[in-house]
Amino acid sequence: MTSHTVPPTARLSEHEAAVGFTASRQMSEALQAILVELVELHLQGKQAHWNLVGHNFRDLHKQLDHIVDDAREASDTIAERMRALHAVPDGRSDTVAATTTLPKFPEGELSVAAVVDSITTRLHAATATMRRLHDGVDAEDPSTADLLHSIIDTLEQHAWMVSAENRQV
Repeated sequence: MTSHTVPPTARLSEHEAAVGFTASRQMSEALQAILVELVELHLQGKQAHWNLVGHNFRDLHKQLDHIVDDAREASDTIAERMRALHAVPDGRSDTVAATTTLPKFPEGELSVAAVVDSITTRLHAATATMRRLHDGVDAEDPSTADLLHSIIDTLEQHAWMVSAENRQV
């Protein structure tokens, strides 16, 4: 029977073994950018939910609750993943407002049709950020990339379902 030894360069230091995998600065920044988009998405979704008016109000009002819940849960997933990888999430309102790529949400009451278009745009913007940052995350940590896959799938399904309200055939 042959004994296999691990080359010294492949061994973890005692500190690395005790601490576990640590996200690089680039991966931490990517996850922070994704966190910001998700926090902003759930805040804007709630703003839309509160100020929606018009035909088919009730259905979209309920659908927005699902989007808000999914975005909030996804933001928690990403923030907790950051902590597991020894990164520090920043979901403070001033950080979110200063760094989101989502368009500013209009104030006041909005029609169902306007909210459908606005929320669809924001869902696509949030997933575009995730898709843009995905490959860098995947190269460093496929486990975290798997979380992004699930979030992207969920948000893109919401975008399809919401946008169908305004589609004409």
